[in-house]
Amino acid sequence: MKIRILPLVTAFLASGILLSFTSAQEDGWISLFDGKTLNGWKHSTLGTAKYSVVDGVIRGETVEGSPNSFLISEREYGDFELEFDVKVNDHLNSGVQIRSREKTETDVKPDKNGKVTPNNGLGRFFGPQVEIEASPGQSGYIYGEATGLAWLSPEPKQVPMVERSLLKNGEWNHFRVIAKGARIQTFINGSPVADLTHEEVFQSHPKGHIGLQVHGIKAGTGPYEVEWKNIRLRPLK
Repeated sequence: MKIRILPLVTAFLASGILLSFTSAQEDGWISLFDGKTLNGWKHSTLGTAKYSVVDGVIRGETVEGSPNSFLISEREYGDFELEFDVKVNDHLNSGVQIRSREKTETDVKPDKNGKVTPNNGLGRFFGPQVEIEASPGQSGYIYGEATGLAWLSPEPKQVPMVERSLLKNGEWNHFRVIAKGARIQTFINGSPVADLTHEEVFQSHPKGHIGLQVHGIKAGTGPYEVEWKNIRLRPLK
């Protein structure tokens, strides 16, 4: 038996599909992870931590003896809103870099022999980092990874050191980051953490890559894992 669809119904259905597709595009969000592959990402020049896709998440695993490693977005971004879910081992420090890049010869001072090598920083991934670590800790505050500025957020430099407990240990946590000009705001599970305006780091890093960090570990420890999913970004005008 053949079922005939009236032209008006066909037009309505097509219109509905088009509207749904258009709304998704107008929403402005870009998925940075397809849930299946590492397409759109590349491993940092330095570091040997392992990155893979397991059960729909990006898994980073420590390798003893490796310096900090990063999975870097192939594209660069300037002003944006970023969201992701993360779960980190209680013994592992991690983070997500924003507006970051690998150091070139112009970023590194030559050694006493006039050479520029990885030993004095060539190829090191650097820029603002949104901290990720077990509670109580400094999750959500902003660190200047390899910038020489250490903590960009003032709170972790206070004595006694501020330690937050917004990150739920052993569970998935939702992070939100808004970078607009020199201002960077962060949120964990809907609660505000950092609200930083830092002109110096904005001048040196107005745009750059997103980077998923697996921190180096001490000898005789690990392996530890950190996982990410639902990574998406919305450019801001």
